[in-house]
Amino acid sequence: MQKVITDDMEALLSILPPRIQQSICQQPDLSELVEVVLDLGRPPEARFPQREVVLHEGEVEGQDLDYVVARIGNFGDDNRAGIERTLHRISAIRNRRGRIVGLTCRVGRAVFGTIKIIEDLVQSGKSVLLLGRPGVGKTTMLREVARVLAVDMKKRVIIVDTSNEIAGDGDIPHPAIGHARRMQVATPSLQHAVMIEAVENHMPEVIVIDEIGTELEAQAARTIAERGVQLVGTAHGNTLDNLMMNPTLADLVGGIQSVTLGDEEARRRHTQKSILERKSPPTFDIVVEIQDRDRVAIHPDVGEAADALLRGQPPRTEVRWLDENGEVKIEKAGPAKKTIAGRRGAKVGKPARLFLFGVNRAKLEQMAREMHVDLEIVGSLRDAGMLVTSKNYYRRKPQPVRDAESASLPTYVLKSNTPPQMRQLLNTLHPPAGTNKASPLQSALDEAEAAVAQIEEGKEAVELNPQGAYARRLQHLIAERSNLASRSLGRDPERRVKIYKEQS
Repeated sequence: MQKVITDDMEALLSILPPRIQQSICQQPDLSELVEVVLDLGRPPEARFPQREVVLHEGEVEGQDLDYVVARIGNFGDDNRAGIERTLHRISAIRNRRGRIVGLTCRVGRAVFGTIKIIEDLVQSGKSVLLLGRPGVGKTTMLREVARVLAVDMKKRVIIVDTSNEIAGDGDIPHPAIGHARRMQVATPSLQHAVMIEAVENHMPEVIVIDEIGTELEAQAARTIAERGVQLVGTAHGNTLDNLMMNPTLADLVGGIQSVTLGDEEARRRHTQKSILERKSPPTFDIVVEIQDRDRVAIHPDVGEAADALLRGQPPRTEVRWLDENGEVKIEKAGPAKKTIAGRRGAKVGKPARLFLFGVNRAKLEQMAREMHVDLEIVGSLRDAGMLVTSKNYYRRKPQPVRDAESASLPTYVLKSNTPPQMRQLLNTLHPPAGTNKASPLQSALDEAEAAVAQIEEGKEAVELNPQGAYARRLQHLIAERSNLASRSLGRDPERRVKIYKEQS
């Protein structure tokens, strides 16, 4: 099936002030428009995949924003609104008094034929989780999944539509979801409750969920799966091991726990006494990492893949892509990306695609040339595989850092803009030949194990290296199992665990 795109562009243009509408219509690549940005006191802008253009020399005024707001639906608690029977999304920026001072008018497109590459997985009846960076097409694919299962497979499909992104604004859902039914969510914090309500009240065979992002939603997803309902959803995170490092969502792939082995068992396995193991069966059977709109990496058995990653082994991965003729090509492969020991357990490919914030680009590129490391410095977080920033910037939590964290984009924090720190980053991205690095979590456990041994040999206390909250929790557990005390010190990103022998 050839891809067919419908974007209801006229509906979006009709809500814009006439002078802005006229300028957009003159753009030669109007069909590729991504979004229109209207910020009070600044010229209006249109954003396309490869460029941004100022639409009018005059500044956006309050009456321009009022013009748009009067022609769209009501804003929800997430400051999002829509246009009835379309997929367009209008997001508001407000000042401290609640007045709207900015609007992002994002074009919503229904793309038919996007799931050809994974159609067999969706039709298998197994639960499928889609991962990928923002803007790669997760929601578009999810919408098409709902239509195919409802229309072609004749299944009872219910969409839990938190921000009306899947089926559009208004009481009547967009035709792109076919015969699937849609349940709207009054406020994002109630998504988990609506998920359970959908199962208990409407007897679905399939539940479709966009952006599982909280512990309650992860628990609701597990409850649904245990009732025998097929789940198809998306979650924050680019890759499987990125998801496993997220303590809130790790339960979707079975969760992770630290297990202390006996001496004999540790020797038999040739491992440390404290190891990481999966806690329970995964909620989703299959994970699909969307690398590009026509290329995915598939983990066909999530439990098996998670176990392999915890053992430091490459999981069984299937890479699929569409060739020039639209035919699906399949290649069995190892992991598409390497796990690196960055500050936040990051992942990058080759060459690394980095977005720099507060880091000297010229120095980093010079160091990369000296070390013969390929780097690709990108100008947008949307195109990046990792955010690299300095400690001073990270502590202040500027907008790029907050955007990266909300999108679960891996972040590497340099202590300073010095050659040694940059060299350490590049060595982490591309370890020297012959090295075999453990995963960040396993390294944190090994360090805690070594600290326990030092204290048992007579040392009073040991401070460990800074770690994320999840790794620190496991380090505290190791101390507790060894009858030692522990506490966390400092502030992120320097927060760390101190293990010591409690005074009697």
